[in-house]
Amino acid sequence: MQSGYDESKALIDAWHGRGRQLYAVTPRFAVTSSEAQLEAAGALLHEHAGVYLQTHLAENRREAEAVAALYPDDASYTAVYDRHGLLGAHSLFGHCIHLDENERAHLSESGSVAVFCPTSNLFIGSGLFDAVLARHERFSLRTALATDVGGGTSYSMLRTAGEAYKVLQLQGQNLAPLQAFYDITLGNARALDLDRHIGALEVGLEADLVVLDARATPAMAHRSETIEGDLAEELFLLMTLGDDRAVRATYVAGERLHKADQTS
Repeated sequence: MQSGYDESKALIDAWHGRGRQLYAVTPRFAVTSSEAQLEAAGALLHEHAGVYLQTHLAENRREAEAVAALYPDDASYTAVYDRHGLLGAHSLFGHCIHLDENERAHLSESGSVAVFCPTSNLFIGSGLFDAVLARHERFSLRTALATDVGGGTSYSMLRTAGEAYKVLQLQGQNLAPLQAFYDITLGNARALDLDRHIGALEVGLEADLVVLDARATPAMAHRSETIEGDLAEELFLLMTLGDDRAVRATYVAGERLHKADQTS
């Protein structure tokens, strides 16, 4: 246990804030963590300004039941993390599907982020993230949209947005294309408290850019024939049919690091 704390602290001291690098304290989740490990995670989080916390929260019901059995004195899964000082504005909790009202309110009050990971939720059959409930005026949870590549099925944020659309449709909700592209750009930057640096095309921000081609595949080109200058429709096409093949170029801090083969 002590070695884990010491090694993590050494990594934070060596790399957090060095250039553009930022560190995230990452306990697997409450099921696989001891009291001492969670306490160490909380200590690291509070000892180092700007460090993040990321872990899983209420992804599926069996997980929540296991946490209740392991931590019987805590009122909820969220309460376990709160008792160890893990909630806060730099805390990112993956999934957040099976939460009660008190947990949602607690996450909201602490400024913590509920991270929607649709491809993972669908692949594992965990449940459906309720965006309307998460953004309810009573809770107004901060949210983010992510891949969760451990259980997810794609690294592509276009595919992730497309799957998020399906998850919400199953609940009678809608993810408009402009909202989806906000979520995967400025929205996620704000969730990470990095919107002063990335997430938008503005003077003074770091130029991390992706150039997308809405006609990258034969199916996309065929579908695009019905689009007549409507930005929302073009974005909808990208989020429903697009994937890595739609990425024509990638720029990091203004430098082009990837250029697709135009003949592919």
